[in-house]
Amino acid sequence: MKVLFITLAELKKKSIISGNLDADKLVQFIEVAQDIHIQNYLGTKLYNKMQDLVLSGDIDLVANADYKDLLSTYVKPMLVWYSQSSYLPFAMYQISNGGVYKHRSENSDTVSSEEMKDMLNRMNQTADFYTRRFQDYMGYNSHKFPEYNQTGNGDMNPDQTYNFSSWVL
Repeated sequence: MKVLFITLAELKKKSIISGNLDADKLVQFIEVAQDIHIQNYLGTKLYNKMQDLVLSGDIDLVANADYKDLLSTYVKPMLVWYSQSSYLPFAMYQISNGGVYKHRSENSDTVSSEEMKDMLNRMNQTADFYTRRFQDYMGYNSHKFPEYNQTGNGDMNPDQTYNFSSWVL
């Protein structure tokens, strides 16, 4: 069984996603963002360890305080922003028996392609910020998480490098 590291309520509360948006439209984007981005930075071994701890409820045990802190302070904020950036390109589309439809509301205007790109870029910048925080933390605290440096056949190794896109002067 797979566990999502954030709830739909957490995503809606900590993002620009409307609280009344249908949960069925979001859950797969959380899962995709978790699989692609979070597993990439945690690596498979640590990702699976955290999955097991959350699924069993053992994440709340005192012995697992470091894992709980890692989850709440670093992983959840990353996942909120990666989930939004995964969802946004598909937000206005719906696929049904009759084909693919673009949603248009009577009370609103559809954003332009440039506005969409700008919003997606800003979401990715925020996700990158939280990713850098995670990587900085792990750089000094990886000894607390032995699974972080373990690898196996077919496992993803944690991406410990960060590629920034611009300089701030």
